[in-house]
Amino acid sequence: MDKAYFAHESAYVDEGCRIGKGTKIWHFCHVMKGAVIGERCIFGQNVFVADGVVIGNNVKVQNNVSLYTGTTVEDDVFLGPSCVLTNVSNPRSQIVRHELYEKTLIRRGATVGANATIVCGTTIGRYAFIGAGAVVIDDVPAFALMIGVPARQKGWMCKCAVKLNFVGGKAKCEACGEEYVLEGGAVREAGQKC
Repeated sequence: MDKAYFAHESAYVDEGCRIGKGTKIWHFCHVMKGAVIGERCIFGQNVFVADGVVIGNNVKVQNNVSLYTGTTVEDDVFLGPSCVLTNVSNPRSQIVRHELYEKTLIRRGATVGANATIVCGTTIGRYAFIGAGAVVIDDVPAFALMIGVPARQKGWMCKCAVKLNFVGGKAKCEACGEEYVLEGGAVREAGQKC
């Protein structure tokens, strides 16, 4: 029976993982048993997906990214080249801390730039944008633009990844026309109640 996904001949896809229809797994990747991957995802060269990782639909994972146990990635997320995700805050090679794996959640539509680091135990909000090389050590609100080391918020981003300019608590994206409201330090789409 033909697989519903594509895996390059150099990739290792362990028995016991689930991979959705239309997903492509390229050169030198390794998907471990127990991993769950949605439909229409793309995994670039040298990507590692550990046991217990859950990945939604239409996720793009660029070259040299490792997703460790405890990580959940929702639909439509972009993980840039060589970005880093961790799962233990205080690792030591001589101490086994498997039972202490911390959860990392990357919400729908978020972007993590090239060489950015996401420290475990954090949640990246919907459509947040983590700039290249940033180091995220705390939760990130939805639509937030984060840059620097440690990452600090430098504005807000539209779903289409264009920076928003708020005036009087309202913004309209110059590229796509989507409208947003800023209330109490949180951004939401203008048509949504919360």
